[in-house]
Amino acid sequence: MTPITRRDVLAGLAASSAASVVTARSEQRQSSTAVDAALLSDDERGRHAEALVRYFAANAPQLLRAPAGVLKHPSIAPALPGKAYSTNLWDWDTLWTSQGLFRLAALLHDDQLRQQLCEHVSGSLLNFLEHASPGGQLPIMITADDPDPLGATGKNPTSRNQAKPVFGQLGLLACDQRGDANWLKPHFDSILRFYDSWVGHYSSSIDLLVWGDDVAIGDDNDPTTFGRPFFSSANLLLNCLFYQDLLASAEIARRLGRSADHDRLTSQAQELAKRIQTFCWDPRDSYYYTVDVQCVDRRAELIRNVRRGMDMSWRCLPLRIQMFTGFLPLWCGIAPQQNAQKLVSANYLADDRLCARWGTRSLSDRETMYSLEFSSNPSNWLGPVWIIVNYFVWKALQRYGYKKDADALADKTILLLSRDLETNGSLNEYYHPDTGAALSHKGFMDWNLLVLEMI
Repeated sequence: MTPITRRDVLAGLAASSAASVVTARSEQRQSSTAVDAALLSDDERGRHAEALVRYFAANAPQLLRAPAGVLKHPSIAPALPGKAYSTNLWDWDTLWTSQGLFRLAALLHDDQLRQQLCEHVSGSLLNFLEHASPGGQLPIMITADDPDPLGATGKNPTSRNQAKPVFGQLGLLACDQRGDANWLKPHFDSILRFYDSWVGHYSSSIDLLVWGDDVAIGDDNDPTTFGRPFFSSANLLLNCLFYQDLLASAEIARRLGRSADHDRLTSQAQELAKRIQTFCWDPRDSYYYTVDVQCVDRRAELIRNVRRGMDMSWRCLPLRIQMFTGFLPLWCGIAPQQNAQKLVSANYLADDRLCARWGTRSLSDRETMYSLEFSSNPSNWLGPVWIIVNYFVWKALQRYGYKKDADALADKTILLLSRDLETNGSLNEYYHPDTGAALSHKGFMDWNLLVLEMI
């Protein structure tokens, strides 16, 4: 691997606004409207970024996994060897890890690493697509000795979920880096069948997708889905990921000369965006919420002999729990500017319920479910800072013109991970939002690599 110097790191940094040196603070929580928004100086940002790039550069080769067992193609591991998750190939984890690794190769100007990544990222996608069920379902996770441990493709009769819709995005990422889409031509119909399986099995009465159950939904114990009735939760994470994936596959279809598929997928994405806006935006709270789709008018069944009055004017109910998922319509760009401004000003910049000293809380600390306990199965998304959450919100703030606030969140993330590296010698899965303490799974890499897009 090409040696990296500080000059290389600084040359790869995105231009940032003038910033002041971080002010020393107590470990107590402080309002985001006070000193939490202080930015790093250019020198400090460079020093912390350099430490992170060096760490990722030294360890990235360990994430490149050779073919083994049912994983017939090279693939990407989410964690260092011997650590939690290191033997698994996960659906959405693979997308974010791959994206971060390509950013690393760009910062290092390492074309050899980039070419290796092309092989392993493409191979990861093919490993999933080659284990599709006849109906198009794809596994959520694969190990070398089991193509579907969670039974998402039918072998487990109690399983109601399948892989998250990220494979169009993963395929487009690989196409962009390879400079060619033709390698995906024999497999593109598998992605389309995967979409058909989502629409066919998981569409609700309002044409938003719902989770079948709460197994492996990404943000594991999101209270709007975890522990709730099957097929009841039109979760924002699921629907925003599907929107992004439809657009990604539409672009692949264009490159493959499949104009009818391009037009159909684009239209499908546009319609989904309208439904998210219609049903998930809450004007009272200026927030996007996951919605419950169990609303059914049962008068004809329960009181047949009584004359019917007014009809139900609602088809779902907002689950008014402020998760980070409320920012996802901003992340993927479907929120109108005025809605984005209301959400950010009323729910992110106004206080510290979501905007904490070390990043964005995965769940507002005003919610009764808020907790910072360590947990695995489910992992804890009830308040800890996850780097993927910081990344989503950072992208949302950038997209809607909040550059100063996006820069501040980037600095928090860079400093948080650099501090963890200095203290613990590696990175972790999630963090205490007020102290920055590592809370889970030392050796975790995965979407922590996305910090490289922030520098």
